[in-house]
Amino acid sequence: MRVLVVTNPRATATTVRQRDVLVHALSVDAKLEVEETANRGHAAALACRAMRDGVDVVVALGGDGTVNEVVNGLLTDGVHPGVPRLGIVPGGSTNVVARALGLPNEPVEATSVLIDAMRTDRLRHIGLGQADDRWFVFAAGLGYDAAVVAAVEAHRRRGRTSTHALYVRTAVRTYFEQDRRHPAITLEFADGSTMSGIHLALVTNCDPWTYLGERPVSPTPLASFDTGLDVYARTRMGAAGIVFAATRMVTSPRRAAGRRKGFGSRLEHDLAEFVLRSDRPLPFQVDGDALDERRQVRFRGVPRALEVYV
Repeated sequence: MRVLVVTNPRATATTVRQRDVLVHALSVDAKLEVEETANRGHAAALACRAMRDGVDVVVALGGDGTVNEVVNGLLTDGVHPGVPRLGIVPGGSTNVVARALGLPNEPVEATSVLIDAMRTDRLRHIGLGQADDRWFVFAAGLGYDAAVVAAVEAHRRRGRTSTHALYVRTAVRTYFEQDRRHPAITLEFADGSTMSGIHLALVTNCDPWTYLGERPVSPTPLASFDTGLDVYARTRMGAAGIVFAATRMVTSPRRAAGRRKGFGSRLEHDLAEFVLRSDRPLPFQVDGDALDERRQVRFRGVPRALEVYV
């Protein structure tokens, strides 16, 4: 078995020891290659090369951004039988993908689970999302949440460590900087019907959307790797409504899921494709990676797009 390990040395919780433990464990049963990423986009290039060279497994050691890049590299040529299987060892600050798949959040324990899964061929087919030509694993966003992601990335470029406290502080500051009076987004469904008056749109491919420490945050608790895409749309941005909605996402998301709309929000479940349009350029993110501002993004859910060791 040919295995490529793609490791991001700049990921928040990735250490040389974790990499060495993983490499030693995998080298017992596999022909192993290890590559460290040097810059943004490098993980995708390495995964693409592995896919085209016929590598059997690509393991992402890093955070959600590393996993996203590896997935985009693996699927450069689309979904086809030659796509390598994916292994994940979490090394970031939040690790949404690994935790949503039920993998341990501790890297050494996750390595043990991965080795056992590879030896016993324990796999899961998962669906993925596409935003225009970019694949995403757990979430994408247009508007406020993407503005928060971009602001946190700016802090990290200035040397700040990505922490949950930094995200919370940035989210509060960004909230007061947003235009909360003039909603810009319209959701266009596949049948041509629309929903307008949207301030922010979260598109999810699984539950939870993220974590606050150890607590899952679930705006779309019915979302799953086994269904289409879900959308959480805010139609009002009053402070009281935002705080109430955020509290319910943490404390009682399943009750909130029983309402298709309410408290200034709308939920849409299991969508195969749709378009988000904006009357002005808005921040846009996929899997916690801030991209260029967009006025329009076309989404589709792709079932059983990838095999993952779990």
